[in-house]
Amino acid sequence: MQGKTLFLYNTAHRSKERFEPLHDPVSLYCCGPTVYNYAHIGNLRTYIFEDVLKRTLVALGYNVRHIINITDVGHLTSDEDTGEDKMEKGAKREGGSVWDIAVHFTQTFMHDIALLNILPPDKWPKATDHIPQMIDLVEKLEGHGFTYKTSDGIYFDTAKFPSYAAFAGLDTENLRAGERVEMGEKRSVTDFALWKFSPKEEKRQMEWESPWGIGFPGWHIECSAMSLAYLPQPIDIHCGGADHIRVHHTNEIAQAEAATGKTFVRYWLHGEFLVFEKGKMAKSGDHFITMATLRQKDIAPLAYRMFCYTAHYRTPLSFSWDALAASAQSLTNLRRVIGSLSSQSKASSPSVLQIASALDPFYTAVADDLNMPRAVAALWDIVRNESLDAHLRRVCAEQADNVLGLELGRMPAETVQTVVGADGATMRLECTTCIPLDICDKLTAILSERRRARREKDYTAADRIRQKLGAAGIIVKDQPDGSTTISIPAGICTDDDKKALIFMD
Repeated sequence: MQGKTLFLYNTAHRSKERFEPLHDPVSLYCCGPTVYNYAHIGNLRTYIFEDVLKRTLVALGYNVRHIINITDVGHLTSDEDTGEDKMEKGAKREGGSVWDIAVHFTQTFMHDIALLNILPPDKWPKATDHIPQMIDLVEKLEGHGFTYKTSDGIYFDTAKFPSYAAFAGLDTENLRAGERVEMGEKRSVTDFALWKFSPKEEKRQMEWESPWGIGFPGWHIECSAMSLAYLPQPIDIHCGGADHIRVHHTNEIAQAEAATGKTFVRYWLHGEFLVFEKGKMAKSGDHFITMATLRQKDIAPLAYRMFCYTAHYRTPLSFSWDALAASAQSLTNLRRVIGSLSSQSKASSPSVLQIASALDPFYTAVADDLNMPRAVAALWDIVRNESLDAHLRRVCAEQADNVLGLELGRMPAETVQTVVGADGATMRLECTTCIPLDICDKLTAILSERRRARREKDYTAADRIRQKLGAAGIIVKDQPDGSTTISIPAGICTDDDKKALIFMD
């Protein structure tokens, strides 16, 4: 892919632009999770698009310095500086300390992105570890005359930052107090908290001494302070969800540029929502679907990653279980086609020129603002193109997977075999992953014995076998059509995900 020109849609200018970084390595900052609850799959869609961006930069030959922050304090339930701190609220819900839930949900988030094959960042800075940097940034803003004090905190005076409305295209003149936020003592509806004072009537679990009194940082100051602590200004690329444009990222720009007098970020990229029926997926909604939810339904994490490629990252993606199932099947089919290529032509290794030529449609789509629907279609065209040598197609798939992150090499060439059970019945075994044959033989024998018990109406024996398998983590489900589905956990298959084996006469 080296030599391709990358074009990215820059939210700041509302146009697709040629990417020309200032730094080596390319500086990439992605807004991280507020760790008061599990991340839902709508949140995770954003991290998948950001991972594709990072993988694309690497494929283009760039070095990348990647930062994802952990917000473990200061994010109020309203973006407009009202309500409870989300971390304090989460601690009350879970019945633990703020520090404990921060650790728990941070670890869960990192586990989720690992399941999705998202490359980890170079640094995971936590807000609670960077309070001095935040205080220093607020002091700089105070010294430059951009702040004022109220009874509940130190606020940024947006009237003193003339370009405040430009990034999000806000019509500030028509934003009337009381329509969008409770004004309180704020001078303007768009002013935002830099430092909040701890309520006098209650003791917070997270609070710090500051030049203005005991309190905690505003949400927006955290990202500016942490990004500037680890990346050179101006930062090459800053990413996040589309919901951050109007408030969070607008405020980040204002405070960072007011404090430093420099451009904060050159390229802003934003991912659109995952929508369920008529609304975006949210932690407060009825349809709060997490990675654990998918696992409970035997949906492989990478099937969800494949599903995210069915729409451009800047386009809302409508969620349905049927659409997700279709993507799971599409991923299985793609792996099977690619796996079958290894049993075909074993010609000498293709040249760099041959690979580049075959992959050009794929790389062209990726370089065009990460157009993954078109890129996946291009890969299908390559692996099905019988005019190309099978070995070349296999190598192309492997290189494309460096961007896709779908682990396309998991499937073996032979995915269907016929086995004979202990009872003499012939069963068709369809494996969705590579399972060692000795394990297949053992399972076949055990399940044949269970099938014999069920035919003889010895349900006690059949249940005993099912329970024995369940104790080993193997879940047996009898289907209405007479087939039996077996879900096998990690550690038994060579795949990390639960897989289904279908046994039938």
